[in-house]
Amino acid sequence: MRKALCVAGALALLPSIGHAQEFAPLPGFYIGAGAGGAWYLPSSTTIGGTFSGTTGMLADVVAGYDFVGPRVELEVGFGFIPFTANLAGTAAQSNFSGSAHQLQVMGKALYDFIPASTITPYIGAGAGIAFVDSNTFLGNTTFAYEGIVGVGYNIDSQWRVALEGRFLGTTTANVVVNGVNVGVNNANIIAMLYGQYKFAPPVASAPPPPPPSTAPPSFMVFFDWDSSRLSEASLNVVRQAASAFKSKGSARIRATGHTDTSGPESYNMALSLRRANAVKDALVREGVPAAAITVIGRGEAGLLVQTADGVREPQNRRVEIVID
Repeated sequence: MRKALCVAGALALLPSIGHAQEFAPLPGFYIGAGAGGAWYLPSSTTIGGTFSGTTGMLADVVAGYDFVGPRVELEVGFGFIPFTANLAGTAAQSNFSGSAHQLQVMGKALYDFIPASTITPYIGAGAGIAFVDSNTFLGNTTFAYEGIVGVGYNIDSQWRVALEGRFLGTTTANVVVNGVNVGVNNANIIAMLYGQYKFAPPVASAPPPPPPSTAPPSFMVFFDWDSSRLSEASLNVVRQAASAFKSKGSARIRATGHTDTSGPESYNMALSLRRANAVKDALVREGVPAAAITVIGRGEAGLLVQTADGVREPQNRRVEIVID
């Protein structure tokens, strides 16, 4: 019988490694590859005698998904181990040697204990199907299983290298030697250097810009106490309002007068109208049609700053100019 072995594992071409950094791991798909040594565990055969091996080679590729902690992989691996068979029976069946080959496809589940750390120990297990040499190349189809222990070095959130030890076994493999069917256990120890690349998650698209403001343009004109006279600063605001009105082409203006809470309410209502009309007159002088301006007086209603009755609050003595 020819024994064989190979498994999955990992050596990918990696960028040059600088200083490792802490990182925030993200879930995602990854690929990996590996290579290493394999050693066949000596086994007795079904007709007596033993199979034993020397150091072999293996290589494999994997594709997986990392859930950050748990991982799942699909592995395809191929390897070989030189062996010597010392069988009971005729001399023709005794003391022959060769190379045993194995191809395997396995599903694996693994767990990273501290995935956000630079150094990440992990364990895993796998099961699948293996094709092992018989009297023909890869002529045996067997059930395959493995146990995994490893430690990974996270270069960053995408690149990892790892050292990995595995036990890989299959159900009994059979080979015909000089017409005699020989069954042999197939168990192997593997040491691998493994590399992994995780694909970057898709970049979230930038949020759409906020819709343009639909609030109508507005301006604020302030007055001295008990006054409806426009200061030079107030006249500058009126000019800005007139310019905004003209830029819209077709619009209307509301000029709403207010007072503070000092003085009687009836007096303040009249004062708020005088202030609104003063603004209207100034707008007309700046070229705004009088028919486009609506004047409103609210007296003490709609305070910009809430105060008690009788308080002289400058911000409440105002006219609000709104262009619709």
